[in-house]
Amino acid sequence: MNGAFHTQRHCQILQSEMHTLTSWRRQFSLSAAGIVNSAPVSVQPYLRLMRLDKPIGTWLLYLPCTWSIALAADPGCLPDLFMLALFGTGALMMRGAGCTINDMWDKDFDKKVSRTVSRPIASGEITQLQAFMFLGAQLSAALGILLCLNFYSIALGAASLSLVVTYPLMKRITYWPQLVLGLTFNWGALLGWSAVMGSCDWSVCLPLYFSGVMWTLIYDTVYAHQDKADDILVGVKSTALCFQEQTKPWLTGFSVAMLSGLILTGINSHQTLPYYGALSVVAIHLVYQVYSLDINKPEDCWEKFESNRNLGLLLFLGIVLGNLWKTKNNSDEQEKKLKPE
Repeated sequence: MNGAFHTQRHCQILQSEMHTLTSWRRQFSLSAAGIVNSAPVSVQPYLRLMRLDKPIGTWLLYLPCTWSIALAADPGCLPDLFMLALFGTGALMMRGAGCTINDMWDKDFDKKVSRTVSRPIASGEITQLQAFMFLGAQLSAALGILLCLNFYSIALGAASLSLVVTYPLMKRITYWPQLVLGLTFNWGALLGWSAVMGSCDWSVCLPLYFSGVMWTLIYDTVYAHQDKADDILVGVKSTALCFQEQTKPWLTGFSVAMLSGLILTGINSHQTLPYYGALSVVAIHLVYQVYSLDINKPEDCWEKFESNRNLGLLLFLGIVLGNLWKTKNNSDEQEKKLKPE
């Protein structure tokens, strides 16, 4: 009996400690949502307006920048860490600005959609005037970052602003707003290279940009399937509604186009074995993502959508390792030239 009592008591203590630890982790969580929830109450609506609690969008905006910056690195060298940090900050600001513009345009739509009804402007936590002032602050910060780049990149970056402003309107006009989002979200594939090199090498940047646009069509079509029932009710268009049950064949086509562009990018930038190895894994990821997707299950759509961060990071790693591998290849070629026939 005494042993059983001590065992029971030990279990109670352990459960109490686990409960305390769980509470502590929730309270001091360093996750994006935890950071937002731990901020002052008056600030939280603005952080949610810029989607700081949902960083996946920032990742998807940032990753094409990292690919381009890494491709522009000298053979055998790591990508420019300062540029990676600068573009990371810029992606955070521009994604926040894009979300603010989107919510200002879509206030009335958001009120009718279950997933968006609690957004700060739709719920009345933030007025249109406050959102406009906050947008100005974000764009000013983004401009400050852009001005750190060369003149070519400043002009190239400024050219994307029209896409940022007009994208939220496209869902009212066309069933292909995801294409416009792709043109917007992957501008960093051009800008990253020019920031490092001073101008674009179009033989590398254009196929990379094209691949990024195809990638966006994949993941944002998957994302749009979460809202298709609400979109029909409020009159919003999307590729999910356009493709319907033919979504998977379309996604397969976009995947083939994306991979073809990345192969051409690798050839034109003289990439090496690790790059193509990573590209093979990216292809496997795309095959799994498309063919295991359940377009009528919102939670599965979200899971597949979010997995694209890992795909983008994998491609970045492949570019970095492929670039480092170039030194070995160069050394091997020099040794062959030095050897007597």
